[in-house]
Amino acid sequence: MTDIVLRGAAHLLTMDDFDSDLVNTDIRLADGVIAEIGTSLEAANIVDVTGCVVTPGLINTHHHLYQTLTRAVPGAQDASLFNWLETLYPIWARFGPEEIFISAQVGLAELALSGCTQTSDHLYMYPNGARLDDSIAAAQEVGLRFHPTRGAMSIGRSAGGLPPDSLVEDEAAILKDCIRVIDTFHDPTPGAMIRVGVAPCSPFSVSRDLMREAAVLARDKGVRLHTHLAENDEDVRYSLAQFGCKPGQYAEDLGWTGDDVWHAHCVKLDTQEIALFSKTKTGVAHCPCSNCRLGSGIAPVRAMVEAGVPVGLGVDGSASNDRGNLMDEARQAMLLQRVIGGGDAFSARSALRLATRGGADVLGRDDCGQIAVGKRADLAIWDITGVESAGSWDPAALALAGPSRVRDLFVEGRHIVRDGQLVTLDLPRVLERQRSLAEKLARSV
Repeated sequence: MTDIVLRGAAHLLTMDDFDSDLVNTDIRLADGVIAEIGTSLEAANIVDVTGCVVTPGLINTHHHLYQTLTRAVPGAQDASLFNWLETLYPIWARFGPEEIFISAQVGLAELALSGCTQTSDHLYMYPNGARLDDSIAAAQEVGLRFHPTRGAMSIGRSAGGLPPDSLVEDEAAILKDCIRVIDTFHDPTPGAMIRVGVAPCSPFSVSRDLMREAAVLARDKGVRLHTHLAENDEDVRYSLAQFGCKPGQYAEDLGWTGDDVWHAHCVKLDTQEIALFSKTKTGVAHCPCSNCRLGSGIAPVRAMVEAGVPVGLGVDGSASNDRGNLMDEARQAMLLQRVIGGGDAFSARSALRLATRGGADVLGRDDCGQIAVGKRADLAIWDITGVESAGSWDPAALALAGPSRVRDLFVEGRHIVRDGQLVTLDLPRVLERQRSLAEKLARSV
């Protein structure tokens, strides 16, 4: 791979251990890593980043990529979580491999254009022959660093669960396929482009036995665990009624706490549960826009961070957010903590740290999330000469003044976005197919 120098960054926000900010600085990329940081650096390939802020690539810790086919669905636009799911499950049941693949491509492209270099994905339904392999293939084409999780639902409506019976799977088959995808795709080495996780969907769609067995399997295979937890008041009431405990206790009882676990949402964690997550270093994927969209509430993120809970950001699925821009999530996270804690409760810098170092910590990627020699060459370049940043006294405050779309993006030292355009994919062609699939689904409702 040819060395690349990013020359003359106006501001370099490293998010390193010293929280260093550098001005008028060069970065040399070689063999997929950051090889040198300084001035007057040389390489065969020079990329002029004058007038730009350079940050670590943003890291998305929770997504449902398949949902980019079901944005703004009538009947689900103004619903709370359980009603929203009940509206969408029958639509998702008509998906197949192509729907999973195309929607993943679109979702990954949207993330890349918003500065995201690494994302997880929670795929928990496999109708009509769809497999996790379909979204992995999409990620390999787009070129983002990918943490797919083999999700699952095993308790259908006839057994007291929320999903329709057509979308649930036999638990033995779920565990067998978890082993298959881990053995086929998971790469534990530093710099890995694909790492697989195990992710039963939620307390209201899988059995406690599956949760326990999934945790044992994941730890035997050395992979991470992920699920939804304490998303809203309904979620907490369900846990109390069905299991006789709050969600945090439910997680601990089933082996779902620890530094290899991260939970999505956690809007309704109380002080005792926050203390548990802090003690066990259990991670949280905070999804502020989705939580607002579904009326779930405001997660106690500042309290979590101050307690030492690992917290990253997630865009969540496009059916509950309708957008997939991680910089928007950083801004929303900052604003919501100020709503409940005052104007100085959460800074723009703190929000950006959640989107970079925080996400790396949650996904167990100490090789990513910061700009430092030896770390992976995952970088986002933000042009601050445009209208979004015009008049800004602090161009480094991206979560305040923008921009929210990158000029360039590098993953593993590879150019993924150049001059605001995705270069790894024929995006217009993919979008045309996406529109056709979405229209077909809409006609069948």
